[in-house]
Amino acid sequence: MLRTWLSILRPLVNLLKAASTVSLMTLLSRITGLVREQLVATMFGATALTDAFNVAFRIPNLFRRLFAEGAFSQAFVPLLAASRERDGEEATRLLINAVATVLAWALLLTCAVGVVGAPVLVWMMGSGLERFDTAVLLTRWMFPYIGFMSMVALAAAILNTWRRFVVPAVTPVLLNLSVIGAAWWLAPLMPRWGQEPIMALAAGVMLGGLLQAAVQMPALAAIGMLPRLGLAPSKIVAAWRHPGVKRVLQQMAPALLGVSVAQVSLLINTQIASHVAVGAVSWLTYADRLMEFPTALLGVALGVVLLPQLSAAQARQDAEAFSGMVDWGLRLVLLLALPSALALLILPEALVSVLFHYGAFRTEDVAMTVLALRGYGVGLLGLVAIKVLAPAFFARQDIRTPVKIAIGVLVATQAMNVVLVPWLGHGGLALSIGLGALANAGFLLFGLLRAGTFKPQPGWLGFGLRVLLANLVLGAALAAAAHYVDWTGLQPQWALRVAAVAGVLAGVALLYFAVLAACGLRPRQFMRRG
Repeated sequence: MLRTWLSILRPLVNLLKAASTVSLMTLLSRITGLVREQLVATMFGATALTDAFNVAFRIPNLFRRLFAEGAFSQAFVPLLAASRERDGEEATRLLINAVATVLAWALLLTCAVGVVGAPVLVWMMGSGLERFDTAVLLTRWMFPYIGFMSMVALAAAILNTWRRFVVPAVTPVLLNLSVIGAAWWLAPLMPRWGQEPIMALAAGVMLGGLLQAAVQMPALAAIGMLPRLGLAPSKIVAAWRHPGVKRVLQQMAPALLGVSVAQVSLLINTQIASHVAVGAVSWLTYADRLMEFPTALLGVALGVVLLPQLSAAQARQDAEAFSGMVDWGLRLVLLLALPSALALLILPEALVSVLFHYGAFRTEDVAMTVLALRGYGVGLLGLVAIKVLAPAFFARQDIRTPVKIAIGVLVATQAMNVVLVPWLGHGGLALSIGLGALANAGFLLFGLLRAGTFKPQPGWLGFGLRVLLANLVLGAALAAAAHYVDWTGLQPQWALRVAAVAGVLAGVALLYFAVLAACGLRPRQFMRRG
């Protein structure tokens, strides 16, 4: 019995270390990302131009999430982990070369079609844009970004499978730094060349994509898995016929449907936002960027670490370790995502004000962004939980179940939009997404429990009650801070406002963990119970 528990505990401790590493690197990425958004908000505000840029940037990101980080990763990572576990590294290297060859040529064709078809893509995403032609030009500049990022996704899948988490987690920093540099130095020069200053952001995006792809090469070479792309027609045909490529394509078909459901929802919501009001797309974008901070630190880190490890456990047919990892992930979600959601719901004015209320970003923009942030905050717990629950299905190569759930959630989300958007405007779009995320996570959890794949370990009731009590105390403290401080009124005193927000967040975090400790919940005990 002791040996069994040790066999479960050891990978969970390793997972915690890996997730902490990814979270630290992701923290650096999100901090620079927020600095990037601060600079964009200060220089450009929330206007028709920023709406055009955000729609144009969402188009390559939509394709990236569909094909690269979405369907491709979900299909490729379990196959890669299983190949390394069962077939050895030489066979896995051949698989990587074949997949990389097919992916590279597919991307080249996709980028060419995207640049030519930019007007159609922008019309599909945001036909109500006031600066439609600017959005088309920005899309043409930025669409090749999908090529760089898809190769980055391939490299990240390989490195994460080899448990080299640092490089994939830190590379988004390069995009943020590139956009910051372009906004700071290049934007003032654009009018001399007859271009809108916002075009500089597109140049920064392209430079960031190139740098992100470049830094993966040494890391892949260090583990001996730098892909060799086939350039000759015979090499391309051989890669296409590789059984692993066929398997990835077979798995991508249902995965693509599942991922496309979320992206179709994004497309519809962006289209609606482009007709709601000038600035609505930007308000949603700024709120989403703030929302991504806890989502990335918690959900993305857990998802990145769990998927290859769950896939390896599935390949070994180790059901107990598989269930233990899911249990461990869900406990961390409840422990950390719930207080983050409370902060977004109770103290959004402070967060939006301290981050964006400068320069061209008006008081009205703060209020509109807060409305969107509260809607997103409702679903934070679900958004993070999905990053733990969905990999449990993907690792078992069961993609159909999440697809069915996603389709149902898409229909429900759009039905909620019909009711909420006339009432709350762009805030209704955010709230629909938040409620849909909670429903998605609930159905995924029910599916795992019904299949017997996840069996909750003992102690959930006591753990949940302790976390609930700590969150009640934290919520009361946040409510007091929101009530007694005029956050927008502190706008002229930016240093005081930053210090006040930092002090409140640090104070409530200490209070939260102090209550948990007083209830007998400590990190080491949590690891042991996980």
